[in-house]
Amino acid sequence: MANPQIDAIREWLASKPRPTALAERRARMLTLVDRYTIAPDVRIEATDADGVPAEWTLTPVADPKRVVLFLHGGAYIAGGIATHRHMVAQIGRVARARTLALDYRLAPEHPFPAALEDALTGYRYLLSRGYAPAHIAIAGESAGGGLALAMLVSLRQIGVDLPACAWLSSPWTDLDMTGASMESKADVDPLIQKPYLLEAAAAYLNGADPRTPLASPLYADLAGLPPLFIQVGTAETLLDDAMRLARRAAQTDVRVVLDVWPEMIHAWSLFYQQLDAGQQSLESMGAFVRSMLERK
Repeated sequence: MANPQIDAIREWLASKPRPTALAERRARMLTLVDRYTIAPDVRIEATDADGVPAEWTLTPVADPKRVVLFLHGGAYIAGGIATHRHMVAQIGRVARARTLALDYRLAPEHPFPAALEDALTGYRYLLSRGYAPAHIAIAGESAGGGLALAMLVSLRQIGVDLPACAWLSSPWTDLDMTGASMESKADVDPLIQKPYLLEAAAAYLNGADPRTPLASPLYADLAGLPPLFIQVGTAETLLDDAMRLARRAAQTDVRVVLDVWPEMIHAWSLFYQQLDAGQQSLESMGAFVRSMLERK
């Protein structure tokens, strides 16, 4: 069934073609979301998370003892707090928790593992502020989804108590780009194409093996991770990254929910202010996070 809302977003994206220069690519991400607003009841506060630029958001319904740590998308080379601020505020509202969004370092200026190091620093910062792991959820979109998963694997490896759960939206988990949907969904994905991802992966990896588990967590040992809520659209080239991740997680006895949305494009939740399915996907995410954080 045709969805006029997603069709309108497709038209909008087509009017904003991706430039070739990195600075212009980064600026383009802001133009994709500059129409969206922040509700007046949202309190925003910039902070320094032990050296990582970050931003708190708090809505009137948020439990200040619970927090969602957010990692943005942008293929590790673009994006930041400003590109996702409106969605992060809504995440906090539906999850009824504070949010802390990290401005982790980007490639090519800061290749792997800089982003992972910043994510780990952000998590430790929350622990140092007195947040219990059982009251922390991790959230990541696209590259941020892969980064969130890599952070969980790294925390388990070094013996740090894990957060309660993770929400992974359209996660990029395979920097080797071996998923069949890279080709089969290329004609319907208006945002993410294999040539662009190959370029971004090369900048981020800086010579590292694309199947390095902490860069491509699809290839990591996922045993012992907290519950995962994975959302993905059927009209995105990263569809197989999410589906294969859910299968691998289940095979290692990780509790996992795979939430597949027909007709939705990459990172559709970002457009929630003009897309009902985006708002609904965030509400589903919020219900999952609340159920995990309220258990203890």
